[in-house]
Amino acid sequence: MISPNSGRLHRCALFRTAPVLAVLLSLAASHAHARQLGSLDFEPCTLAPDFSAVAVEAQCATLAVPENRAEPDGRQISLSIAWVPARNDGLPDPVFMLAGGPGQAAQDAYPGLARAFDEVRKTRHVILVDQRGTGRSHPLMCRDEQGNPAMFDDETDMSIEATAAFAERCRDALSADADLRFYSTGEAIDDLDAVRHALGAETINLIGISYGTRVAQQYAKRYPERTRTVLLDGVVPNDLVLGSEHASNLESALDMYFAKCREDALCRDKFGDPREQLQALLAIEQGPEVAFRHPTSGELTHEVFRRGHLVTVVRMFSYAPHMAALLPLSLSEAGAGRFEPLMGQFQLISGSLGEQIHHGMQLSVMCTEDVDELVEDPADDGTVLGNELIAFSKAQCAVWPKGNRASDFRAPLSGAGPVLLLSGELDPVTPPRYGEAVQSHLDNARHLVLRGQGHNVVGIGCMPRLMAQFFDKADPAALDIDCLDGLRAAPPFVAFYGWEP
Repeated sequence: MISPNSGRLHRCALFRTAPVLAVLLSLAASHAHARQLGSLDFEPCTLAPDFSAVAVEAQCATLAVPENRAEPDGRQISLSIAWVPARNDGLPDPVFMLAGGPGQAAQDAYPGLARAFDEVRKTRHVILVDQRGTGRSHPLMCRDEQGNPAMFDDETDMSIEATAAFAERCRDALSADADLRFYSTGEAIDDLDAVRHALGAETINLIGISYGTRVAQQYAKRYPERTRTVLLDGVVPNDLVLGSEHASNLESALDMYFAKCREDALCRDKFGDPREQLQALLAIEQGPEVAFRHPTSGELTHEVFRRGHLVTVVRMFSYAPHMAALLPLSLSEAGAGRFEPLMGQFQLISGSLGEQIHHGMQLSVMCTEDVDELVEDPADDGTVLGNELIAFSKAQCAVWPKGNRASDFRAPLSGAGPVLLLSGELDPVTPPRYGEAVQSHLDNARHLVLRGQGHNVVGIGCMPRLMAQFFDKADPAALDIDCLDGLRAAPPFVAFYGWEP
């Protein structure tokens, strides 16, 4: 479960400026002063992930923690911590942002969301702890045979055997300096509390995004006295088995997106029914060789179109409405034998995902917490995702070391603490009913469903201001949400220049 936004999903020529920008900001930061927060000494640093055009100046530090807390004198791993200071002195309860995935690093995810925290940073520090196994916290990155970050060796061979073999090779490489049993959510929440303690904060505010909402709920359950407020964006209920409903949730979101095309006279007349186009294309296991310009290098590329290319584009574009707006057009082009747009779109997505997701950490989480409860559903046969993701997960976890899941792991978060839940109406992976389910166990919670929006909505419209007000007042009922009334889904594109006025 990932939580891409447009800034993190697209890789375009503009992104090539990021390394230059990072160097310039690093030079500027070198003249800044080192700072101390709690017992940690921080040094100036720049958060500038390769896949983002945005760079953020911060203060960075590390904290050593036991890899296995049952053996405190055993191997230590270093947690990477970034502090984005408040514009004023900062209140004593900072905001911890927890990234999605599983497998995203908080310090890589933050620059794409930095503008959403502008109001928060008027009064509070933002703390970014790369969860163990991601970013600079003892990363567990699987790599293909060419040494590139990857989730599989060869996109042309997605067989169960090849998938399992890739996991075995990754396991053996990472096990040289990591015990893969100790990189799941349970260890991560103890790490967060160790950072909280080192910073000298009595209580903290949590914002979890996608998988990060699982981490936030687990932390708030184990450390309620340390949790001041919780904001969950793209809610994952504790009793949800990750991956079990991906196929059906995607179908529901696509139904809503495609209905918007059928309701739009121009889209309907030009493209017909996108669902029919999609079903016809899904029947193509292997199509023609396609010549297209690579979207980042501009080089002429030749590649055989396969069903996996289509599935990846459809799934990932559905996360954000302004990208889903391209689907009717792209499907129509492919249906007419013009596969170049889809192939270029796939290249944009696949390159970005490989760099964002630390697949080794993702496997440690899913194999410990979910795979034993994953069951293939015959009702998902014939859908875009089918049961392939479940089959792949089971094959990889069959060879991956597993840790221990807490006995109360599936129990819901409950109690009187202030909780704000956010959902996108069109979210293809964490639909609004998940937020409703979590809210039902809470005494002081409010669930906002943002109309026409997809996955990860905290940066949409006036939500940044509402988020800051929630952290300030710790009262979800006090929020005036009328400013969200104007939100709408992006109209379907009728040509590659966009939608008609």
